[in-house]
Amino acid sequence: MPLPRSHIRRTAEAYLARHPHERDSLAGLMSLLDGADDPADRGTLPGHVTCSAAVIDREQRVLHIGHRGTGLLLNPGGHVEGDRTLLGAALREVCEETGLRPGDLCLTPQFLGVPIDIDVHDIDASPAKGEGAHQHFDFRFVFYLVPEQHPRLALQDDEVSGARWLDFADVRSGTLRAKLLDARDQGLDGRPEPVNASVLIHDGHGRYLLHLRDQRAGIWAPGTFALLGGGRTRDDASLEATLRRELTEEAPGLEMVDLAPYALEEATSVDGLAVPIQVFQARWSGDPETVDLHEGVLLRWFTPDNLERLNLSPGLGDLIRRHAAEHPPAGSPPPPTRLLRNEAPEGTELHIVGVHLYLEDTHGRILLGLRHPDSAYAGSLWHFLAGHCEREEAVSCLVREAQEEAGLVIEPDELELVHLVHLVDSPSARPRIGLLFRARAWSGTPTVREPDRCVEWRFWNPKDLPADVVPYTRQVIEGVLAGRLYSQTGWDRR
Repeated sequence: MPLPRSHIRRTAEAYLARHPHERDSLAGLMSLLDGADDPADRGTLPGHVTCSAAVIDREQRVLHIGHRGTGLLLNPGGHVEGDRTLLGAALREVCEETGLRPGDLCLTPQFLGVPIDIDVHDIDASPAKGEGAHQHFDFRFVFYLVPEQHPRLALQDDEVSGARWLDFADVRSGTLRAKLLDARDQGLDGRPEPVNASVLIHDGHGRYLLHLRDQRAGIWAPGTFALLGGGRTRDDASLEATLRRELTEEAPGLEMVDLAPYALEEATSVDGLAVPIQVFQARWSGDPETVDLHEGVLLRWFTPDNLERLNLSPGLGDLIRRHAAEHPPAGSPPPPTRLLRNEAPEGTELHIVGVHLYLEDTHGRILLGLRHPDSAYAGSLWHFLAGHCEREEAVSCLVREAQEEAGLVIEPDELELVHLVHLVDSPSARPRIGLLFRARAWSGTPTVREPDRCVEWRFWNPKDLPADVVPYTRQVIEGVLAGRLYSQTGWDRR
């Protein structure tokens, strides 16, 4: 799939916002972006977009490789090849050509995801490749090398003939050299530092506020419970400013107190980069349902003993438990935390919360029910055992529904959350959240107990599913069996 032209244009404009005097010299690039051909396709002539990387170590040296085709010492880079972003293309190229892993690299606070340089250079004709003379518009991104000790390089022998680390002043490209030297005066020193900020919000009584993230492509840890926060921008004066801006954007009205740094953590970006994160701690004791949440699915309070049931972002459970051990609850404990409820304070938007059961027998067959033609949602289609929560925990609801609808007995501890669906059918509709739980163990024989809702229970081989399976149900079955989660989203309020 071609890289979106709009993404290339946004990246170019972000660069030109820093270097407005270069707009004339990049007129050819802007004309390319206005044209009809794919700007990142190597077949687009007389010029196309490429990407390269300036990898900087802690001694302020930049990685160069010997290019067999030209004999020149260059920064790792090349053509876009089905990459999600320009930065992702630069990252892929440096990893392919040098053997570095994405996790060996991180962004710099000075440039983040904006190129340090866009270089225009001429490429000689190559009759062997069937290419005439043309130009490359090379987007150059900066990465820090994360490990203190250099990883062993595994060079791409067919294209690369050796590697060298050069001081800023010896960088081969004149435009890149000038920009690196200028950026060194702004703190570009090769030492990784946090470029993201998040906050561990607690109420002082043992509860922690978690944010359920959307489950869609391009989002970090989609469909998981995580901390509020986000990435630094060029305009943020500090990481605390980053955090306060993010909370204003994500959850306006959530007023924290006692905000202070707590820990340094590391996550992995959607491109695989290492992401150093400054974790703050703060207190708040409000009702999450009163927060006007602008991003993600919901906010909820949880106690550390609830965490095992949740799909958490990596490392979050250990972080919360460590904080809880260091900050014992003060005063009387709050009422029991509920996982999800179909209730909300008066005047706030209410989510309709549904639960679904993924249940396999000993032969790997999956239980589906044939819904009554007059049932509310599925009609005469095969669907998971499901129901709506009634002022109860989602797990308790599913245990009840399994017993009431099919006579099955499932212990709450045998249910694990494996999939999330967040649907808003129209701007005026109440949003619906569907939670899919897989039963690790169960007992009983499926029996029709509510014939006005389900007229038959049957176990199906996943390879022989009936044609009239609810589409979402089919997608989830395929996703669970493939070891991945599917997202199903409707109208997007954002």
